[in-house]
Amino acid sequence: MQGLMMDRPLLISSILEHAAQNHANTTMVSQTADLGVHRTTYAELGQRSAQLAHALQSMFNIGIGDRIGTLAWNDHRHFELYYAISGIGAICHTINPRLFPEQIAYIINHAKDAYLFIDPMFVPLVEQLAPQLETVRGVVVLSDEAHMPDSTLANLHCYESLLEGQPTTIEWPTFDETTASSLCYTSGTTGNPRGVLYHHRSTVLHSLALMMPNALGLMPSDIELPVVPMFHANAWGLVYACPMAGLPMVMPGPKLDGASLVEQFEREGVTHSAGVPTIWLGLLNYLRESGKKLTTLRRVAIGGAAPPQSMIEAFEDQGVEVVHAWGMTEMSPLGTASPLDARAAAQPVAERRRLQIKQGRCVWGVEMKIVDDQGQSLPHDGEASGLVMVRGPWIASGYFRDDEATAEAIQDGWLATGDVATIDADGYMEITDRAKDVIKSGGEWISSIALENAAVAHPDVAEAAVIAKPHPRWVERPLLVVVKHAQAEVGGDQILAFLEGKVAKWGLPDDVVFVDELPHTATGKIAKVRLREQLQDYQLPGA
Repeated sequence: MQGLMMDRPLLISSILEHAAQNHANTTMVSQTADLGVHRTTYAELGQRSAQLAHALQSMFNIGIGDRIGTLAWNDHRHFELYYAISGIGAICHTINPRLFPEQIAYIINHAKDAYLFIDPMFVPLVEQLAPQLETVRGVVVLSDEAHMPDSTLANLHCYESLLEGQPTTIEWPTFDETTASSLCYTSGTTGNPRGVLYHHRSTVLHSLALMMPNALGLMPSDIELPVVPMFHANAWGLVYACPMAGLPMVMPGPKLDGASLVEQFEREGVTHSAGVPTIWLGLLNYLRESGKKLTTLRRVAIGGAAPPQSMIEAFEDQGVEVVHAWGMTEMSPLGTASPLDARAAAQPVAERRRLQIKQGRCVWGVEMKIVDDQGQSLPHDGEASGLVMVRGPWIASGYFRDDEATAEAIQDGWLATGDVATIDADGYMEITDRAKDVIKSGGEWISSIALENAAVAHPDVAEAAVIAKPHPRWVERPLLVVVKHAQAEVGGDQILAFLEGKVAKWGLPDDVVFVDELPHTATGKIAKVRLREQLQDYQLPGA
């Protein structure tokens, strides 16, 4: 016997319709290239998305399954692209402009993008790549006619002209909720990027989970500024969850330096934000050097890499609560979050800190286990450490047009994340390392993440990374690579002395190397492959 409930497909277009009808006057503020600070509402965004959808169908003959690439920052036009493209059954392929040009060309060709929609600043990049692009029929610049750049690109269009004269209403088509909706490529450190193909159902369910109090707890009384770019795992789903929850949004465009973010936070009264530790490091350094305070921001979500305890404490000194979250592009991306429950919140400060630096507990919809090298499940006792495996309704079952990568990652219906972690009896997961970054020394495993977080707690250390170096006796030993704060005069011996008692004695680095900056991936993580290459000729003392 089946229940007597209406059967309505979970489609992304329903999110926009909901926001336009029920939060019509809720605002979106964008930092744009041509309009400066631009202000609009969900009602207007709904109308313009309808115009864009009509243009895509009537002028470009775009239909179900066609891929449309975007090279754009966070603003209202990129938002309109998200909903118009997916709303008509096509696939919104967000491209990370921070990737190497050859990687960008590869993923455009691999995705078989029919058109590209790009911010004006990316016109030179696309001109450079144009001879390599095999399927792109035309390019649309996200601008008005007055600010269109000169270009050698063939079949070039102006975004605002495209919308002109198109109907402002549309009856969004209905189709199967498992129809593909958007495509993101992972910025892998080796090999070509891999495509993750989301569908409408997974996106809607992920948005509902993101709003939950034990996740990001989005409320209409909040004002959201997503620092995480819309080309990075769909801005962690915030471009869907915020209109679903009725939140006003502030879109920062490319202005992600500390000074610009603080200015936007204060000007627009932002209460909630989300981004990777690299961005927050720049913001906190700006606050420290300028002496300014955050007067409206109340919560930040930090993911992409583990924030050190010192970062959590620095935010709390500003009156800002940190929600530590974990996931990956293949997970849409939310997997775990760390809001404290009543029992944990009542604990002494030291115990709360211990829980906050963990990646948190699974949100509903995500199943997780840790396994050993033989694939056997390990106990959730906070001690056993193993490879994290996940499954759920918004987790990838494979990679787009890549059977080899799929076979490597999917094991008995579970996705192998590549992260190594412990899970305690209360369900709190703590990443101890990436599987490829863990250091094996004399039969003991040394966590590079634990060493990095301990080092960054030193007041003179701005950023730190730990890599393994060969050792004749111990096989591998840790090398600590440090970026000092400006004007800091700390030495390696002082940092090693600072670490004593904070990590096991056998886990202390064998040496400290100072550099002006660390290499980063296109999503802001420390690029350890490149760091190893830079230090490939370095030898540990006594090695």
